[in-house]
Amino acid sequence: MALKWDCIELDNVPRIEVKRALRHERNKAVISDQLKTKAARRTVPIPNLLVIELRKAKDLSSSEYVFANRTGGPLSYTQFRHLWHTVESRSVGERTYYKYTDGKKVQFTVKAEKGMRAKCRKYSYTIDFEVTPHLLRHTYITNLLLAGTDIKTVQYLAGHEKSKTTLDIYAHLTYNRPEDIIDKVNCAFQKK
Repeated sequence: MALKWDCIELDNVPRIEVKRALRHERNKAVISDQLKTKAARRTVPIPNLLVIELRKAKDLSSSEYVFANRTGGPLSYTQFRHLWHTVESRSVGERTYYKYTDGKKVQFTVKAEKGMRAKCRKYSYTIDFEVTPHLLRHTYITNLLLAGTDIKTVQYLAGHEKSKTTLDIYAHLTYNRPEDIIDKVNCAFQKK
């Protein structure tokens, strides 16, 4: 949420420089150049599909912040929660709402299914899991590992100080899939 356009390179080798942090004090955003750890400061390459979307967003932006409030400043905690609720509302599942009919509070339930359009809104339900910011980070790291990215590279991109942290959390993805390691096992024990 502290990301500014000066940290994003969309040409040459597209990347994001992580060099600022945000925390909220009394609902107000406080931006700092001091990160939690040395490893948190890093350069993360970004895929082409994100480059396309960031170019569109940058063309429309008049703020130095990628995620900005109406005045161009960083989002307060309340503004972030409102923005995140927009993402959450696109997920499938059962929701209970209340409306007032003839002065009485009436409960009704909506069962949102993937691909179904939301009533009274201009979007479809497209997310079929409970989404959180941390889950998006976890998915990013998981996809890197499943694509065969080595553990030291994933450690760097995740901002972990030690590869042990990355291994402790994600080792099950790289080491417990028999279908992915059978060729390596056969190779290690073949007769010469």
